[in-house]
Amino acid sequence: MTNAATYHFPIPTAEELIARAQALAPEIRGRAEETEKNRGLAPEIVEKIRKAEFLRICRPKEFGGFEYDAEVALTIALTISAACASTGWTINGAVSNGISMAHWPIEAQREVWGNDADPFTFACFAPTGTAVPVPGGYRLSGRWSFASGCDISSWGKLGAFIKPARAEPPPNGAYDGAFFLLPIEDCEIIDNWYVCGLAGTGSKDIAVNDLFIPEHRVLKFSETRAGTTAGARHHGNPIYKIPLLTLGASMLASTAIGAAKGALEAYLDMTSGRTTRGALAGGGLRMKEFATVQLRVADAAASVDAAEMILLTGIRNALAKLRRGEEITVADRIRVRRDQAYATRLALQAVEALNASTGGYGLHLENPVQRAWRDVNAVARHVSLNWDAVGTMYGQHVFGLEPKGQY
Repeated sequence: MTNAATYHFPIPTAEELIARAQALAPEIRGRAEETEKNRGLAPEIVEKIRKAEFLRICRPKEFGGFEYDAEVALTIALTISAACASTGWTINGAVSNGISMAHWPIEAQREVWGNDADPFTFACFAPTGTAVPVPGGYRLSGRWSFASGCDISSWGKLGAFIKPARAEPPPNGAYDGAFFLLPIEDCEIIDNWYVCGLAGTGSKDIAVNDLFIPEHRVLKFSETRAGTTAGARHHGNPIYKIPLLTLGASMLASTAIGAAKGALEAYLDMTSGRTTRGALAGGGLRMKEFATVQLRVADAAASVDAAEMILLTGIRNALAKLRRGEEITVADRIRVRRDQAYATRLALQAVEALNASTGGYGLHLENPVQRAWRDVNAVARHVSLNWDAVGTMYGQHVFGLEPKGQY
């Protein structure tokens, strides 16, 4: 059923939406230190993100969205993350939420997007909770970490293993898992987010105790891997068949790449007019004339460009296959996972090259290069982007072994 009343006319072009992100970036960059100190986004920024209609970019037209694909979402995320990684990390899930939420049964989508709402959502996909089947749904309990943006969200998505009461464990010890959707009012937010990287994301812990979740707010892991969910079948547009990790981990990696791009811009600004101080022999020399500085800029620029190209190519290839009516295979998914982690590794290489030559000025918390260095290191620690784990999984697949990991 299409709710034509929620359509927005005229629908902005992708170029217009990207231009809005570029126009908002200077203010976000100017508030990056404040965002970090406050451990969350300012209400004014949240409202401007809504006003720019970023939350509608990928949303189905049935719910007032624009139905742009993941490449548009990634471009927006890269632009915002270059200004402030914490802001980019917080909103990149909201930008791509139009695709990820569209996997859920249509009844759940109506609850989230009804009345033409523009809700933020958070996600804790690691299955650290337990769900017990009961008539009509499940009883959910557990505690989850890294609920980025939970303070500004209306809904949350929590991962849990399904463990029937008084049932024998499965022979292989592996329970089925699912994502559970619930309103923020049903969550306990535990304020423990005091960190040195991505500090402005407000990624606090969430706790739930024996909460009933109706069946229509549940999404099985197995369905999301292959993009064969009920929501995807309902909407028909192939962009909603993209596997959840192909999209989600790419959005996470975009924060690292965007932050590295922003660090490079800041480094060039601060270094172009800087001279050495008297402690060096021949003090007063221009920094930009040192070969070591020139090489670091070249290294960082090449790493950033390569990372962005790798990330966008993976998404483009996946979308092209879906539009041709082809299946995203296990090999496709594992290759994308490899590329997401490797692109993050390149972004880390870029900020390492830049931060190491900022000198004493780089010690200040207000220094944007140092902040990006801390933020990219934080992104690289995410389990979905850890190169050792994901690279090993790819190697296992290539050698014909059973891949150990999420893909």
